[in-house]
Amino acid sequence: MRTLTAIVCAYNEEENIRSILFSLSTISLINELIVVNDGSQDKTREIIKSLKAIIDFKDIHYAKNMGKGYALAKGVEISQSEFLVFIDADLKNLTYNHIQQLVKPVFDNKVDMVLGQATDTRINHNINPFKVFSGQRALKKKDIIPVLDRIKPSRFGVETIINLHYKATNKSIRYVNLYHLKHPTKFDKTNFGIAFKEFMMAGHQIFSTAFNNIDLVSKSIKNSFLNNFSIHI
Repeated sequence: MRTLTAIVCAYNEEENIRSILFSLSTISLINELIVVNDGSQDKTREIIKSLKAIIDFKDIHYAKNMGKGYALAKGVEISQSEFLVFIDADLKNLTYNHIQQLVKPVFDNKVDMVLGQATDTRINHNINPFKVFSGQRALKKKDIIPVLDRIKPSRFGVETIINLHYKATNKSIRYVNLYHLKHPTKFDKTNFGIAFKEFMMAGHQIFSTAFNNIDLVSKSIKNSFLNNFSIHI
């Protein structure tokens, strides 16, 4: 029987964590739910603890912010399922159909990983250049285990590491549009100055992650070249 674990990493999500955990708890495809509170300074921890009385899930709490990469890797390590789905804590309108869109191609062995693009965003989903960094993705646990030690220090470079690993090992990736799913940007959640600072910090972490894993970058480029060459001969 196929089993699925949903992993949510949260940092200062007191306004959203209750909603996303309730949504995930109602989705029958999910066998296990894990939330990692990554050193939140607001009421995220208290809300998570209060929800344990009415929702069945596992929780991890860190006293200081360890970074999204570390939080996600720890969630993967304690998960008990064959399949994993990663979900951002600030999504709105998440439904059964969204999770099914993400996991079914992986369940059916059609692809190795599915990335989901929320359609209700500030940037039009049809031209969004940042879709490769989507936090909504489904995959097999066994495929991500080999790269967990690289993921832990990556912080906001976590999606970059996962993408590079999959391309370097010639695994297949599919993108799907998650219609009516709302995902606010940093600029929607706070003032421009703070959002811009966080955006630049995330960009630096993504660049540093790629630079520190140049072997994966090289393998990814090589595989892309060979795959494109084989298509055209």
